[in-house]
Amino acid sequence: MGEVVSEVPAYVCEFVGTFLLVFTVGCNVLTGQAVWGVTSIACCLMVSIYAMGGISGGNFNPAVTFALWLLGKMCSKKAGIYMMVQIAGGIAGGLAYAALFWEVFNLQPSPGYGFLQTMCAEMTYTFMLVFVVLNVAYSKFHDVEKGNDKNQFYGLAIGFCVVAGGYGAGHISGGCFNPAVALGIDISSAALGLGWCFVYAVFEFAGAALAVVAFWACRPEERDQSAEFDAKNPGYGLSQKLASEFIGTYFLVLTVGLNVIGGSKAPVWSIGSSLMCMIFALGSVSGAHFNPAVTIAVRLSGRNQISTSDAGAYIGIQLLAGICAGLSYGKMTAHFGEWFKSFPLDPGAGYGWFEAAFAEIAFTFLLAYVVLAVATVEKPLSEYLGLAIGACVIAGGTAIGAVSGGSLNPAVSWGISSSHILRGGHFWHCLVYSLFEIMGGVLAAGVFALTHTQEYKKENE
Repeated sequence: MGEVVSEVPAYVCEFVGTFLLVFTVGCNVLTGQAVWGVTSIACCLMVSIYAMGGISGGNFNPAVTFALWLLGKMCSKKAGIYMMVQIAGGIAGGLAYAALFWEVFNLQPSPGYGFLQTMCAEMTYTFMLVFVVLNVAYSKFHDVEKGNDKNQFYGLAIGFCVVAGGYGAGHISGGCFNPAVALGIDISSAALGLGWCFVYAVFEFAGAALAVVAFWACRPEERDQSAEFDAKNPGYGLSQKLASEFIGTYFLVLTVGLNVIGGSKAPVWSIGSSLMCMIFALGSVSGAHFNPAVTIAVRLSGRNQISTSDAGAYIGIQLLAGICAGLSYGKMTAHFGEWFKSFPLDPGAGYGWFEAAFAEIAFTFLLAYVVLAVATVEKPLSEYLGLAIGACVIAGGTAIGAVSGGSLNPAVSWGISSSHILRGGHFWHCLVYSLFEIMGGVLAAGVFALTHTQEYKKENE
């Protein structure tokens, strides 16, 4: 008989990891860390995943465990124990920060926001978090539990979903995205009112269930756990690639809008993180362009990276995703008495169209050139791909955000203008911005051809 492996170490890890996560949330809130608090929470999750993921999988979230159970990647008994241990860890974490500070805070929608907006925020970013977990840690392409030593970015990708959602949607719901966090906060502050944690949890589990459906849509091999899969030739069709491009572009543009309207303390950091996470999650499916200017650059660079017809389909779905995201953040951020919120796509105060054009061309060039240089070459980056591309947004958004807004992406531009026309804005601004951004993409393809001549040698032989 084979040796029986105890699950106790895994249960201890899930308790400790969830405890530390909730304790970190409470400490940041109660000490007033408005700027770096979300990053602190994200880093706690990230390092806990790296430290304990090899023992328990590093779920630390009942919504993640629920998704794994739905997928058949975890049996009912183990999933049930995991969720109970995680909830216990969350409650213990809440009581621990309450004892430390002798102070608590209540779980409820932020002032000015209603039930539907709050639950939509929780469901949407729980979806994102769980979707990224499934793709980077549990897909057949990136299966950490099976010893895939070509994937060490999983903790970074998962942890920084909290950066994307916490700064983006935290001003609406508080940014739990985890039933154990919601329970830990609410039970520790039961004297101020108890009950919202159960509502939050329902919508967080709903987000996890939707993530499973999207996971199947992007990776059809996951529907049959017993089927063989060749990671070198995954065989993803156009429908899977378009689903990937829609999801990634949607979350990018949604995060842009929520950060801007919500007055985020770290908008560019959050937006760059959202792009990074989705690239790590979906790069192996579609190439993770999420940007028509990037798709144009990839097509013009040749080397059979993408066909003209597929490039046209990519651009169409990216623009559609941008528009859908613009409409979504407009409704999610509308306060009581408002039906919709938006903001204009314009050059910054004190700057004109020339300055905006120069800025958009320059940093869209940087973004598209980096994509070509790290993702489409014969030996692409394996561990730092998403980080390198996401950091382009952080560089450009910080450098020229005050000049042009730092769109760097026609899908972002279309999303912003499409939502703003509902408030009397001008749609044509996105067409002008898109022209600048496409010029940056075309320039990137030309410079790439000049600097990476070795990539064309086999094609010409």
